[in-house]
Amino acid sequence: MRLRRVIAMAWENMTQRKLRTSLTTLGVVIGITAIIGLASLGEGFRLEIKQRMETGFELDNLTVIPGSLFAGLSPERFTDDDVVNISKISGVKVATQVMQLGNVTLDNGTRTVQAFVAVAVNFTEFVKVFPDRFVFESGELPAEDRNDTVVIGYKANHPTENDTAPFAIANDTIKLTLEVFPKRILKYNFTVAGTLQKRGTPGITNFDYWIFIPLETAREIHKDNVRSQQSDLIFVKVNDPEESERIADEIEELFPPFKVTILVPLTFIRQVDRILNIVQIFLMAIASISLLVAGIGIMNIMTVSVMERTHEIGILKAIGAKSRTVLAMFLTEAVLIGIIGGLIGIFTGYGLSYAIAYMLSGFMQPQHQDTVFKTPETQRMAMNPIFSPGWTIIAFIFAILVCIIFGLYPARKAAKLNPVEALRYE
Repeated sequence: MRLRRVIAMAWENMTQRKLRTSLTTLGVVIGITAIIGLASLGEGFRLEIKQRMETGFELDNLTVIPGSLFAGLSPERFTDDDVVNISKISGVKVATQVMQLGNVTLDNGTRTVQAFVAVAVNFTEFVKVFPDRFVFESGELPAEDRNDTVVIGYKANHPTENDTAPFAIANDTIKLTLEVFPKRILKYNFTVAGTLQKRGTPGITNFDYWIFIPLETAREIHKDNVRSQQSDLIFVKVNDPEESERIADEIEELFPPFKVTILVPLTFIRQVDRILNIVQIFLMAIASISLLVAGIGIMNIMTVSVMERTHEIGILKAIGAKSRTVLAMFLTEAVLIGIIGGLIGIFTGYGLSYAIAYMLSGFMQPQHQDTVFKTPETQRMAMNPIFSPGWTIIAFIFAILVCIIFGLYPARKAAKLNPVEALRYE
């Protein structure tokens, strides 16, 4: 019997039992809807997180820290030679060192501010590493020959959000009180070169809480101890973020084992991406269970259908229909259910993903919206489903395979019926 005739007979049998066929197909629709919906949402969520992290983290920046994050920071510090050696690595654009100053208090004559983080940097090199961070609210970057200047971060300059006036503006003179080893209190007058705008935390560090003074000035302050020529951190800017892992390995080779920790944003983002992929596959596996349940329903319904159509099967065999024709007819019914249910499920899955995304986006509104500074931390997180052709094809084929597998038993049962016994069946 020709395939067209087999399909026509299978379709006719399905239309004669519209309610049963509809309910059976509904199970497949629900399964495919769940798979497509979760796949689209999962892909959209993964890409949203990845894009935010790529935007938030400076992928072309590496942070070199002495010691291990798990074993505690090392008492050892970096030297100028370490910075020079790192700068010589192929792919490194610039390497700059940072010296932490300890407890620092700022006094403008009327107010006193405790700085959260006070550091000494080479401004020329430091701005090359973080060009997007140094956006000034007032003033500008200090000249290289100025060693009596300070740059103040936004939060240090605005200790509370209710402040109507900043702590200092450009060209103000402030007094910096610094506690240095061994327990000495030093006071210096600095001119405010500039104050930074609010930038949030686009990377690992938040410069809003930092104040910066020239590195040479800090070394003069610490000239009586060994720290004068040492630094606590090294920031490295690379030419190509894709080479950051290779460069990090070469930096580690410059130091004894376990003496440095290198923070590589690209590695962290890739690890998060892998975890999100695993979560997405897990959700897909859960959604597939509903399709397997639908398959059991298909087997049950078709088994009952075989019993109801036993006499009809006997007539078909009596007039010359072969067992493989009967098998093909019942399997065709299962395939048609899978195709129809799969196609409907794809469209309903897309619709469901949009509906769920709209509801979830409403819950992801930031609690405090900053209307002045559009920083990444105040942006609304949007859930946009991403429709993957690969997942769609896999889900559609899976639906058909499930229908074939669970329809095989009743189809084989129908094909094996003895025509004489089938004709006698009431």
